[in-house]
Amino acid sequence: MGKKDLVLNRQYTDEFKIEAVRLSESIGASQAAKRLGIPDSSLWNWIRLSRAGRLKAADGSAVPLKRSLTELEADNRRLRRELASTKLDLEIVKKAAAYFAKESR
Repeated sequence: MGKKDLVLNRQYTDEFKIEAVRLSESIGASQAAKRLGIPDSSLWNWIRLSRAGRLKAADGSAVPLKRSLTELEADNRRLRRELASTKLDLEIVKKAAAYFAKESR
């Protein structure tokens, strides 16, 4: 085959399916399938099952929770700060790698 090998009979947990459907609601089904490395058709089937109410978590732990707008905004701010910090760390590592690569010549 080419770059993409077929994975036959791959099985996913119900929790994974529910989280994949939740991700597809926020960024779109095609993008979510690509990000998770699953076939579009599988995700669309899970979305269809979810809308019909037939996709349930076994223990109820992955059932989406309703959160208030202030909680979501606080979480968003925290994630933005974390992303900014990670970007700064990455920039420092890149500069250090360039410095040491230049030194070793």
